[in-house]
Amino acid sequence: MNQDQWTAIDSYTNGLLISHDPALEKASGMSREAGLPDVEVAPNQGMLLHLLARIGGARSILEIGTFGGYSTIWLARALPEGGKLITIESGILFARAARDNIERAGLGDVVDLRVGRALDILPEIEAEEAGPFDLFFIDADKAGIPEYFAWALKLSRPGSVVVVDNVVLGGALVDPASTDPAVAGSRGFHELLAGEPRVTATTVQTVGAKGYDGFTLAVVNG
Repeated sequence: MNQDQWTAIDSYTNGLLISHDPALEKASGMSREAGLPDVEVAPNQGMLLHLLARIGGARSILEIGTFGGYSTIWLARALPEGGKLITIESGILFARAARDNIERAGLGDVVDLRVGRALDILPEIEAEEAGPFDLFFIDADKAGIPEYFAWALKLSRPGSVVVVDNVVLGGALVDPASTDPAVAGSRGFHELLAGEPRVTATTVQTVGAKGYDGFTLAVVNG
């Protein structure tokens, strides 16, 4: 197995299982045109987020790390009428592209895009009593994952689902000598999980068109 085969399998299964979607394709394309890096989730991962939201009957979602709005659109489309999604993005260029993409997808009334540092905005969300949220998607700077996860717990309820993306980091997760802040953040997050009785969690390694990585799925216990 190699990258070419992983990409070919993604292309094959996505072609069969994920319908042509102009709004999503435009969101991805606009991000590239704006010169933004290719850091959004893959289509099959976007569908996984969409299905998790539907399976859990999510009515409120909090996303940390909007990027160009691609995952935001997948998640927002899973919400029932009256549902709401708050997404936080610190990058001005990312936020600008995301706002355009979200509006173009017809989700401007569903998505509340907040621009700024997540650790500044999350206390505001708590003060607004906007939670609890049914689903969290954390896909921001990996060094900050432990703090973002702690905030997710604060804003959760029993049964809330937390998805944290890019936690395996191409295998670097198992390198205790790494000086990379992303690796330190992901390792710290896993160590936090190991001692956290309020959640049940698992980490799944993934391969695909975007290479080798993985995500963590956690459920807040009742």
